[in-house]
Amino acid sequence: MSQTDSPKIYIPVPLFYIAFFYFSVLAQYLFPISYNLLRGDAAEAVGWIFMGAGIMHVCAAWVQFIKTNNSVTTIKPANNLQTGGVYAFSRNPMYIGFFFIYASSGLIWGNWWTFILMPFLVLIIDFYVVRREEKYLRRKFGQVYKEYKKSVRRWL
Repeated sequence: MSQTDSPKIYIPVPLFYIAFFYFSVLAQYLFPISYNLLRGDAAEAVGWIFMGAGIMHVCAAWVQFIKTNNSVTTIKPANNLQTGGVYAFSRNPMYIGFFFIYASSGLIWGNWWTFILMPFLVLIIDFYVVRREEKYLRRKFGQVYKEYKKSVRRWL
C-alpha cells in the first residue's frame, strides 16, 4: 500500500453540510414554507440542545484524532485506526455531530427545507464519504478493521 493511499474524498465533508444548509435557506426564500411548528420557543430550545450535542460530538472526535496523531483530512492516509474515545461507540461520531448541527440549524431558524433536504444529504454522506472511508480502512487495516466493525455501529 502506498504512502499516498487514502479514502480520496476531495471535498471537505463539512462543506456538504454547509452547502445543504445554504441551499435550504435559498429554497425557503424561493419557495417559502411557513408551517408554524418550527417557529416556537420549544423548537428553538431543542435546536440549541441539538447544536450543543453536535458540537460535543465533533469536538470529541477531533480530540481523539489529535491524541492519536491522525489527520482529519480525507485525502491523507490514516496513521492508525480510531477505536478509542467516542469511536468506541460509533464509527462516525464526527459526521453524526455535523448532522446534529445541521438539523439544529433547521430547528433554530425554523426552516422546513433543512429537513426536506436531509435524506439527500444523508445519502451523499453515506455513499460518497462513509463507504469510501470504509473501503479504504478495510484495505489499510484489514482484519483489525473487520473486528472493529463487528463491535461498533456505523452511526448510533
